[in-house]
Amino acid sequence: MSHKVTEQTEELVQPILDELSLELVDVVFEKDGPNWFLRVYIDKEGGVDIEECGQVSEQLSKKLDDADPVTDAYFLEVSSPGVERPLKKEADFESNIGKHVYVKLYEPISGEKEFTGDLIDFKDGYVWIQYKEKAKKKEVEIPFKKIAKARLAVTFD
Repeated sequence: MSHKVTEQTEELVQPILDELSLELVDVVFEKDGPNWFLRVYIDKEGGVDIEECGQVSEQLSKKLDDADPVTDAYFLEVSSPGVERPLKKEADFESNIGKHVYVKLYEPISGEKEFTGDLIDFKDGYVWIQYKEKAKKKEVEIPFKKIAKARLAVTFD
């Protein structure tokens, strides 16, 4: 059910975002404690503000009431993805080269399933990450299709 809900929500929210020149980062339908949450993450260059989130929430809420893709009671949350923004599409990787990232894989590469480091390149379906192992800098080449989850990572230097 959750896949259908997220797909339908993406279809409903996209025209609203196009009109406001905002980008859809992610849609998540999940149970948090006893309640269901439909979380819509939006962004734009320089970040989104509370008014934009409110505007999208108000318009999307009306469309969701009409389309009614969710049978259970739920809470709608529209927000910015924040500093640990998920990287979902190839374009997300292309536009975040040079940034610090966390990547989790479906299957291990060199015995590792998780890498945190600098995204140094993305091309031809491969992600290149430079990371530190002990005091040495290393690079790993990861096929995009092997990535289960990826996000920007916060560094504390």
